[in-house]
Amino acid sequence: MSIEVIKPGLLSSLQDAGRHGHASLGLGRGGAMDLPAWRLANALVGNVHHEAALEITLAGPTLRFRCDAVIALTGAIVDARADGEPLPPWTACFLPAGTVLRMGGMRHGCRSYLAVRGGFDVAPVLGSRSTDLHARVGPLEGRGLQAGDELPMATTDAAPWIRSRTLHALRWGLDPQPWLDDAKAPLALLRGHHHEAMDEASQRALFSQRFMLSKDSNRTGARLDGSPLALRQPLELISEATVPGTVQLPPSGQPIALLAEAPVTGGYPRIGQVAAVDLPRLAQRRPGDTVSFREVTFDEAMDRLDAREEALQRLLRRIAQRLESA
Repeated sequence: MSIEVIKPGLLSSLQDAGRHGHASLGLGRGGAMDLPAWRLANALVGNVHHEAALEITLAGPTLRFRCDAVIALTGAIVDARADGEPLPPWTACFLPAGTVLRMGGMRHGCRSYLAVRGGFDVAPVLGSRSTDLHARVGPLEGRGLQAGDELPMATTDAAPWIRSRTLHALRWGLDPQPWLDDAKAPLALLRGHHHEAMDEASQRALFSQRFMLSKDSNRTGARLDGSPLALRQPLELISEATVPGTVQLPPSGQPIALLAEAPVTGGYPRIGQVAAVDLPRLAQRRPGDTVSFREVTFDEAMDRLDAREEALQRLLRRIAQRLESA
């Protein structure tokens, strides 16, 4: 049971919730950039064990399914056609053996997630099936998909709603709107340890100007182009801990917001911290999109994160109930 990669797309890699607890070894969390979209893709196909899904960036791959499969696509809406037939996003679909799935570009957003029922049967590395492209750790020797790759699928029971062995979709799906970032609203940002080391104009500019996401951004960091920010005076720093969301200020004056494959330490001034609740929104910004920030407190950031988790848990329970009664 496997999927043949005919074309890899721009950048496609296997991702799960990440590799936690190994910072002392110099290895960061990694994992899916948009965790809610990854969780919902798995939920739609009936996965409950945090299975890895395929994270697709900007333009999708072409895949041949060598066996029957139930799939779901969430995250950014990608043009997906199975043997020429359009597939609905954010819903479960049955693909019979031999189906060729072609995925094109995304009009909005940057990353989509393809989950398969049962998950991908790849060996975990340090407790995770995520591909860390920066550290070269995980499936496929830590790289993205290439043409000719075979992605093994785990054996699982058939979905109860499958009525025939022909291509078809579940009669219901999810509304993606609450989980997408079409409005490009400001992201929540907490002041960092070195915020006061910037000059006053730069302190104001961090929360007032609109940056542009650079084409040089990747899973390690979002490079933000705009009017350069400046320090009051040069700082001599030792490397300190960094996490996804840490905003660093390199000598160029163009901030870098670290993302899923953030290094565990960094020597640049840490001028801010993107609230965890807004990291998926940043992950869905594409090169050329604007990025702006609004200042929040720690308590506000935590309240929003808790509220999102409660909403997500309610939706996950509802999906599971509907799949059981399908």
